[in-house]
Amino acid sequence: MQDSTLNAPEIALASAASHEHHPDLRVFGLLTFLVSESLMFAGFFATYLILRGGAEVWPPEGTEVELLVPTINTVILVSSSFVIHLGDTAIKKNNVAGMRLWYGITALMGAIFLGGQVYEYLTLGYGLTTNVFANCFYLMTGFHGLHVFIGLLLILGVLWRSRCIGHYSATKHTGIEMAEIYWHFVDIIWIILFSLLYILSLF
Repeated sequence: MQDSTLNAPEIALASAASHEHHPDLRVFGLLTFLVSESLMFAGFFATYLILRGGAEVWPPEGTEVELLVPTINTVILVSSSFVIHLGDTAIKKNNVAGMRLWYGITALMGAIFLGGQVYEYLTLGYGLTTNVFANCFYLMTGFHGLHVFIGLLLILGVLWRSRCIGHYSATKHTGIEMAEIYWHFVDIIWIILFSLLYILSLF
């Protein structure tokens, strides 16, 4: 009777063949999740525009928008998208140290953004229940801030896993790409938020 037990090389070949028939769907899953999150944000944006269109004065008196801190935050967050892409480029050249550097800088920029948002909340002079504008403002920026925090955790997770030799390489970097895609999503949502809540409020 022929022995059906596979040796190590045969197991590796079988695993590779199986992977070809079952491609990695993690990125697809992330994109599907981001589409659902985009629809949620779209609902917030639509509600905000409807409320703004029905108001005689917007924002209501006593809830004026300050631009300095949010503008600085916007520059930091948008710039971080370019920085994190440098990390993705580095790992595709098998430069793990470069990836760590750029992802570390991105994490720092994300933390500064969240710090600026907290500072803004503490100095605005109005709260969540002051009026409908304040309610929209805190809901949308707070929900976005939560996404920034999650993105920051993803980046830190990448940095933590990169400690293991060979965990990431030029041919194995799906986790790094997923963190970058998520971070770009966070940036795009913020650009829309900044335009609606801050720039549009000036007119």
